[in-house]
Amino acid sequence: MTDKLKELNRSLADISTWLDIEKVPWVIAGPCSAESEQQVISIAGELADSDHVKIFRAGIWKPRTRPDSFEGVGSIGLKWLKAVKAETSLMTTTEVANARHVELCLKNDVDILWIGARTTVNPFVVQEIADALEGVDVPVLVKNPVNAELGLWLGAIERLYHAGIKKLAAVHRGFSTYDKTQYRNHPHWEIPIELERLLPNLPLICDPSHITGDRTLIEPVSQMALDLGIKGLMIETHTEPDKALSDSKQQITPDVLFEILGRLRTPDEVPTDEQLKAQIARLRTAISQVDIKIIRDIAERMKLVEQIGGIKHEHNIQVLQLGRWESLLKDHIERAEKIGLNGEFVKAVFELIHTQAVEKQL
Repeated sequence: MTDKLKELNRSLADISTWLDIEKVPWVIAGPCSAESEQQVISIAGELADSDHVKIFRAGIWKPRTRPDSFEGVGSIGLKWLKAVKAETSLMTTTEVANARHVELCLKNDVDILWIGARTTVNPFVVQEIADALEGVDVPVLVKNPVNAELGLWLGAIERLYHAGIKKLAAVHRGFSTYDKTQYRNHPHWEIPIELERLLPNLPLICDPSHITGDRTLIEPVSQMALDLGIKGLMIETHTEPDKALSDSKQQITPDVLFEILGRLRTPDEVPTDEQLKAQIARLRTAISQVDIKIIRDIAERMKLVEQIGGIKHEHNIQVLQLGRWESLLKDHIERAEKIGLNGEFVKAVFELIHTQAVEKQL
């Protein structure tokens, strides 16, 4: 961790200073989009019955891929969020994508702002929002950028911090991918895990609605998040999900949300049983020994690669032998799957090794 990140981490406001989090998981819930005052108040009224739900969310301005899609009701929806605050105990939050949005939200007493994935990816816009927030004491949630890049996520957080925002949290909503998977946005759990390693005081929230794009997967992904130590969830909730004007497939009813929350397990942070601690410690020692062997084997492989590289240079042979590499990779994946390893995982590992091997031969 750099000195700048250490200072940022030390300066972050503890979440307990701006949010009551007695129950885990604590939840941000509400519709993808605010559609009418009646809809917003009806959903909020049901959500307020849960001890887990602390914040009501609703999109007012919706950045959509295609211009003929529903793009939100606009600033009129801010009055509806005010009505939610007046009629329930819930705090309110909505997405802001420019300085004007920030100004309108602050005027209408929105409690928490969030920056969406399509905004986080653009440092110019994030800086505009940060400038608009200078001197303002309001919590801001930062969703990960659309593409799987930790640097952009960190950069957005840093820009807000430099503007004086200390009440910050990160929202993991998955990353766009061209590959077909069961998820709308691939979770790439390693990225939020690395963010937490760099900024351990930064609250982390998981948005299973956007990760999955499928209401049937919300529960297992929420459980994955809890198992990784993530204590906050943002879940899109609608009284009539199938009629929602945006993202209907990933929204659930308040009743279904309550059922899911009742089934989720909140794991202990550390084991308390001494015998269990000793068992885990022995296994971790064994894992460390395997890790050391892996590192040594990779080092030995790279020495052999350097020798091959020298021969290729000496005899004017092309470094990249694409046909051989494809055959080798296929063989590795097949061998791995036969012994129960995930083929995609092995593919990713050997692609990294191969990239380094090619660089060593250049």
